[in-house]
Amino acid sequence: MDKYGLIGVSLGHSFSIDYFNEKFQNENIDAEYINFEIPAIDNLREILNTNPELKGLNVTIPYKEQVIKYLDSMSPEAKAIGAVNVIRVEHNGSKTTLKGFNSDAIGFTRSIEPLLERYHKRALILGTGGAAKAVDYGLKSLGLETKFVSREKVLNGLTYDDLSPKIIRKFNVIINCTPLGMYPKVDQCPNLPYEAMDSHNLLYDLIYNPDETLFMKKGRKHGATVKNGLEMLLLQAFASWEFWNGREER
Repeated sequence: MDKYGLIGVSLGHSFSIDYFNEKFQNENIDAEYINFEIPAIDNLREILNTNPELKGLNVTIPYKEQVIKYLDSMSPEAKAIGAVNVIRVEHNGSKTTLKGFNSDAIGFTRSIEPLLERYHKRALILGTGGAAKAVDYGLKSLGLETKFVSREKVLNGLTYDDLSPKIIRKFNVIINCTPLGMYPKVDQCPNLPYEAMDSHNLLYDLIYNPDETLFMKKGRKHGATVKNGLEMLLLQAFASWEFWNGREER
């Protein structure tokens, strides 16, 4: 039986395990999907050594960047983004090779593109981790100018204290790539001047639990278009399956 899985920390909220095991059952695929909670990325080798049937992995927080040093190769997109969330595991005799891909960018870009209007030219990306890098790549591929926002100043970025009503009107697409507002801490949200928002703003939250985060509620109250990360997640899952089966190269 083939094995697939997810590596990360605190995977109790994981969407992937239910999605893939249901897929395998419904499509009569002889495979199982397992959550591998590991305290450090160094434990990856142990997972590979003790699971010779492993064909593919998803990677989540906090390992999307740390995992790169273990890979034999990367797709051009993953290399450009600097983060990996899908690994294809290939076995050739006693040799195991790992190729990294990024499905975050694919899922996000396909999900947000239908919502973009001609006046959506600039975007704020809240957070600077692996998912934020993929979102940046996706937005730029759609022709948007981007700025990262974090608690501490980053190169060419902004801090939350910099976010005036003027900036919110100029950078009217806002993507939350932080865990703020994720279940169970649903009473949290990024610190933004929400009162400056109107119908020209588009707020996209990578969080999908709860369905509507406080970030989304506050934006919607002022007329903004809002969307959560569930569709992105589904599109990522489709892309993962393609990557694991080598279909991206056909």
